[in-house]
Amino acid sequence: MKRESPSAEGHKDHIVLGMMAGAGAIFMLSVMVVFAKLLSERHAAVEIAFYRNLIASLPFLFMILVMGKRDFLVVKSKPLAVGARAVIGAASLVTTFAAFAAMPMADTQAFLFTSSLFIPVMGIIFLGESVGPYRWAAVVFGFIGVLIMLQPGGETNVVGVTLAMSAAFMHAVLQTILRFLGKFERPETVTFYFVVVGTLVTALALPFVAVKPTLAEIPLLLGLGFSGLAGQFLLSVAFSKAPAAVVTVFNYSGIVWATFFGWLLWDDWPALVIWIGGSVVIFSNLFLVWREARLGRVTGARVRAKL
Repeated sequence: MKRESPSAEGHKDHIVLGMMAGAGAIFMLSVMVVFAKLLSERHAAVEIAFYRNLIASLPFLFMILVMGKRDFLVVKSKPLAVGARAVIGAASLVTTFAAFAAMPMADTQAFLFTSSLFIPVMGIIFLGESVGPYRWAAVVFGFIGVLIMLQPGGETNVVGVTLAMSAAFMHAVLQTILRFLGKFERPETVTFYFVVVGTLVTALALPFVAVKPTLAEIPLLLGLGFSGLAGQFLLSVAFSKAPAAVVTVFNYSGIVWATFFGWLLWDDWPALVIWIGGSVVIFSNLFLVWREARLGRVTGARVRAKL
């Protein structure tokens, strides 16, 4: 049997803390999206992502330069995974902002829920995992919900849906990486490199798209950065303290916040097909969560029986 590294051996889950962090992360990320959508009226998605990462970097720079704290700069054992999380995270952030700019908040959020449906597929392709008929059925059923939301015979925002589905796929990749990194790296370390690398990557596009912010937009930019920082940090804590199946359940509170903010600020209300299709997708996700939890209990029981 392959021996785990010392960093992973000392790791312990704290389910309640992970659940609280997961719920808080989804709320803060929903607030971040509100600021991003407001800014999208004058700014490109990549520019918004740059400001979000730049402002989120400021507390870390303060701790390094003023307080002299540099311990979170140390990557213990998985530098490639930390770097991959940062680069993919930057691309995911830009794509997510672009999707929310193209469609109403609740509609976009409903399509983003498909991220969990990609995880079993990635397990087969990249990890050689075996996926049984129940989980395959849940994945197929979930994508039927996507087809319902696409409004067959009606008008479909092709650009918005493409962006949302692309972002959902990248979210699934990031969730997998975060759970892996949670066993080896500190949440502060993962978050620091995410915002710093994200700032550098998105800065490359600024000469082509940058628009000078107005004074009225400064509070929006600050809110964007600090809510995003809080959301990412809490998400890192959640995946480091609780199994992905537990944390993922709290993703569905995002539809509540998206619907509320969309109605409050833009007078948007999801169409019936979004409610129906979104419910199908959520049901499929919940079944996957239940199935993974059940398989985990069965596997654990088998292991204990062999000891």
